[in-house]
Amino acid sequence: MNIAFFLIPKKEVVYLNIHATMRQALERMEYHRYSAVPLLDNKGKYITTLTEGDLLWKLKNTPDLNFHNTEKIRLTDIPFHRKNEPIFIDAEMENIISRVMEQNFVPVVDDQGIFIGIIRRREIIEYCADKFFAVKRK
Repeated sequence: MNIAFFLIPKKEVVYLNIHATMRQALERMEYHRYSAVPLLDNKGKYITTLTEGDLLWKLKNTPDLNFHNTEKIRLTDIPFHRKNEPIFIDAEMENIISRVMEQNFVPVVDDQGIFIGIIRRREIIEYCADKFFAVKRK
């Protein structure tokens, strides 16, 4: 099965520009209740995934940093502790299983590295459960 079946397109995904501020990230993540969001460059290429952990570590390791001055911190100044590798839109289902075991979503890019959407763990688990129960019923 082609993974495009599971794709949530970019227009329906919350993401941030890599040049956004820490405050913008905190507010957007809180508003949408997300613990991670994809980061894109100005051309729409996927760069990495920003996690709550990245923000917490930056807060912990930066003296005098508080919510009010997070507007001075650019996301480019935050060390990222995990690199969520994207998959290409023409990838096969087997390629995504190992990724969703480690992350809530998998970024999907085209052959130029342009971000086109995500595949969430939830849909993959539902797909696998349907297959499993279909086999058990036989």
